[in-house]
Amino acid sequence: MIVLTRPRSNRRRLPKRFAVGRHIRVLAELRSRYGGVRWRKQAGLAFVRVSGGRVRRADVHWYEAHGVGRVRMKIKRFVD
Repeated sequence: MIVLTRPRSNRRRLPKRFAVGRHIRVLAELRSRYGGVRWRKQAGLAFVRVSGGRVRRADVHWYEAHGVGRVRMKIKRFVD
């Protein structure tokens, strides 16, 4: 289970945008499966509940579109 939250430091890290629209490799699949027009690939920090109930801080990537929301969240690495 992935729960996106902001880091607890004074520096605020907003989601980082990697690609927009036609620069996304799986754009045709995202549009056919979920709909939406303007897709963005983004990344951010999240607290993730891993198996066993432990909560860890992780770097997470996902796709997002207006009216669809966040889909295909993937944990890239743990940062704690």
